Amino acid sequence: MHVDHLLGPDRLDQEIAGLLGRHRRLDDRRRAVRATAAAELAAALGASVVDAGRLRGALDACGLGGAGAYTVVVAGLTPRGEAGDAAAGLAEALAHLPSAVHAVAEASDGEAIAVVAREPDAGYDVRALLGEAWPLLPARRPGTVPHAGVSGPVDGPERLGAALAMARHALAAARVAGPAAPRVAGLGDLDGLGPLLAGVPADVRDAYRATVLGPLLGAGRGSGAMLLETLRTFLAHDCSWARTAAALHLHVNTVHYRVRRIEALTGRDLSRLDHKADLRAALLCG
Repeated sequence: MHVDHLLGPDRLDQEIAGLLGRHRRLDDRRRAVRATAAAELAAALGASVVDAGRLRGALDACGLGGAGAYTVVVAGLTPRGEAGDAAAGLAEALAHLPSAVHAVAEASDGEAIAVVAREPDAGYDVRALLGEAWPLLPARRPGTVPHAGVSGPVDGPERLGAALAMARHALAAARVAGPAAPRVAGLGDLDGLGPLLAGVPADVRDAYRATVLGPLLGAGRGSGAMLLETLRTFLAHDCSWARTAAALHLHVNTVHYRVRRIEALTGRDLSRLDHKADLRAALLCG
């Protein structure tokens, strides 16, 4: 005798609907528990004073405790999307990583933080694997560009704070290097002074620029702008008097005069490598 003869079609439909409903509720509860645990992990990791016990407990609650290696990923959208967009996109991309478990949560600033745990493997590159899936993400939120920064692997929970700082620095570099295109950056992508400075807080960059270039900025609206343009061109042409003069359509003696004026105002000697680096960095901070 068939089951539908015992229960009747309506009763069978009710039983199936009940089973599906219970399954959905159980799945919802599990997702809520995972989300709560991931949020606690992100909060413990981002605290101004890291509590090692709290951090280990949060890792355990996420199923990440006792791993041999951890990597931190920080992701964000430009412009910032709706709440949860960055976390959803990052979770989707991380799902493509083999042999790793992870927890993803949204930070208070709208960025997403993920901790990836796995056993140590010199050939396992989270940054490279994540980069393969990353170009597929823009369709999640049209009009936004996703960027991510990836730390290097660390061997214990006590080093996760440093890994978070590394990932945030790499995220800033990714945004500078490719503002209009999806990009994932790691520490290996910090291959120039610009990407390196991108991760320095804006107020620190502003203070450094004001300290080094302040005398030029205060030299008068016309002369200050003229001297800054000369400095940029002179550095861009490897401090060649002739090429700088040609680029600015000036006589070489005028370039000599302006460079001497720049040196006098800033206290830097443009024949010295370290002083040229100071001025180049200050210009990049603008």
